[in-house]
Amino acid sequence: MTVLIAGAFAAPGLAHEFWIEPQNFQVETGDQIVADLKNGQNFNGSAFAWFDSRNLRFDQIQAETIRPVKGRAGDMPAVKIATDTAGLMILVHETTLRKVTYRSWDTFASFAHHKGYRDIAARHAARNLPDAPFDEGYRRLVKSLIGVGHSRGQDRNTGLEVELIALGNPYTDSLPDGLDVQLLYQNSPRSGAQIEIFDQAPDDTVQTKTLITNSDGIARIPLKRGHRYLVDSVVLRPPSAALAQEHDIVWESLWAALTFQRP
Repeated sequence: MTVLIAGAFAAPGLAHEFWIEPQNFQVETGDQIVADLKNGQNFNGSAFAWFDSRNLRFDQIQAETIRPVKGRAGDMPAVKIATDTAGLMILVHETTLRKVTYRSWDTFASFAHHKGYRDIAARHAARNLPDAPFDEGYRRLVKSLIGVGHSRGQDRNTGLEVELIALGNPYTDSLPDGLDVQLLYQNSPRSGAQIEIFDQAPDDTVQTKTLITNSDGIARIPLKRGHRYLVDSVVLRPPSAALAQEHDIVWESLWAALTFQRP
């Protein structure tokens, strides 16, 4: 699938996040978890239906148990999972690669700047790439933390190429100073990277802020009771030679996202 982008969009309009949004971030054991796959801005977006062709990976993880998440074509909400065990559930989803065509250099540069890549012009020129048009490939690597019953448990590295990991449990830990989140890229801490936080209050108002990860790839997220959180970070890189040839792209972006709620 290719999406055409014209130059009329402002920078935030191009930074369309993709995330898992449960109807309830905490459920009783035995209840069903129902969640949408959302695409949009500021925690406000359109829901996607379930299609196998868009899913490279979709798992549910509790303690040491990993199960595939399954759906039916066209299902909305896309995710419906029966629960039989108490504890923290981690939903892990990786999409197949999609493409976007940039008709304007300024449009691409605005997106890159918004996601922390202020040197994109120099990097683009160093590779002798055209100003426009050109294609970028992108993948989404998203997680959601859901509390089932007592909600005890811990987030972890699930093997995504770029991944956000909560180093505390927002449902059971006191976390008076906030929640530490670690960003990994190819299983190593990613230092000096931008993380964007979307903080949604109970009245649906959303505040955003950006943080930079420390030498261990960690940033601390301030928390408020009753608020929902979407944490986002993007890796923008040259594609491998094989990927560039197969999909005719000159850039590749990997979008990591993590959603959870503070009860």
